[in-house]
This record gives sequence, C-alpha cells and structure tokens, in this order.
Amino acid sequence: MNKKTKDEIIELLSYKANLKANVYETTLEVFNELKNIAEETALKTKKTLTKLNKNIKVEYRDKGEFEAEMRLAGDLLFLTMHTNVFEFPRDHEVMKSAYVKEDKSRSYCGVIYIYNFLADSIKYARTNDLGYLVARIYINKDRHFLVEGKRQIGPFYNNFVNEKLNTEKLKSILNASIIYCVNFDLLTPPYELVKELSVQQIIENNNYLRVKTGKRLGFRFQADHDKL
Repeated sequence: MNKKTKDEIIELLSYKANLKANVYETTLEVFNELKNIAEETALKTKKTLTKLNKNIKVEYRDKGEFEAEMRLAGDLLFLTMHTNVFEFPRDHEVMKSAYVKEDKSRSYCGVIYIYNFLADSIKYARTNDLGYLVARIYINKDRHFLVEGKRQIGPFYNNFVNEKLNTEKLKSILNASIIYCVNFDLLTPPYELVKELSVQQIIENNNYLRVKTGKRLGFRFQADHDKL
C-alpha cells in the first residue's frame, strides 16, 4: 500500500467515523427526549383516567438504552432506536435538495421507530403476533428530521430541509401515534386464515391458542391509504 492510498483510507475512516458518531449521539439525545415525553404522557394520562375508570391500564416502561414501551389499555406502543446510521437512497427527494448537495454529510441519519402491538401479544408472549410500524423518524447531525408514517403523522413532517426537531414536535409525533393506534381497531381475520389449527399448536397451548393475531391480518395495510 502506497502512502497516498494509506492517507486516503485514514482520512476516509476518520471522516466517516466522526460523522456517524455525531449522528448517533444526536439521535440518542432525541430518543432520550422521546422516552421522557412518553413517560410524562403516560403519567398524566393515567392520572386523568383513574378518575374516570381505574381499570384502564396506562403505563410506561423503560426497556433499556434503545427501547421503551407505552401501554395504552389494549394497545402497546413500542419505541426503539436503531444503533446504526443510515444514508437516504440516491433517488430519494432529500438527496436532490440543495441542502444536501451543499453538504452531503447532512444526508446521514439515525432512525427511531414507533410500532403498535396488541398489549396481550406481549403479555402472553404470543410470538406469532404482528406489530405495525406507525412512524419512522430520521434525524441528521443538525436535528433536521423527516417522518415516514401513517397519514396522521407523516404528511406533517416531511420537510427535511427546513424542519428541526424540538420537544414540541416530538410531543406532536408521539400524540399523533397514540391517537392513531387507539383508533386502529382489531378486525377479525378472514375465515380462510384461521380455519385450520395444527396439533403442535394445541400441544403448545398455554391458556390461549397460538394463532397469529394482528390488527389487519389478511387485509391490506399500506403506509398512507388504509381506512380506519
């Protein structure tokens, strides 16, 4: 390896490592903010609901550095941060913007996911059950962000060039996710999907049948076009 090649590799590794570390730290900072907001929201909601019906369960659980859960009656919001840093695909609209063309490092983002599961799926460890992605939040080193998600969320936060993430916007994203999940009801799956049950499923039965359950099992579930 000649000196020129060696220096190029060292420079590239140093640049990419520093950039990705910066993006990671910013994303982790945002995720911790989101967890704090989720905990505060759960406490306030529980306090108000207790006066109306003490049997409605609302709780927050910190599941570690990169995971958290919000229990909302029969629903569960699962918040998770990916530990890697990503870049938008070359054909993405963000990559065509003057904002990114001016500084390509702005296209590198950390990602936070918000999923919706049935609370019983977790409670009874129904490993075949499905959860659904409600929102995916991209954050770059300067807190510019983009949200891909359901129609109540995504369309309002798709200006990556000009939008910077703050506490109020995080609250708005979380609240919109909660409202979407509570309104997103469980439908009975098509008969053809549940007409058969294996002996193994009966043998493994632990007070419930291990039949896959999801809110739209067997139905179309699209990012922005499904109807509640």
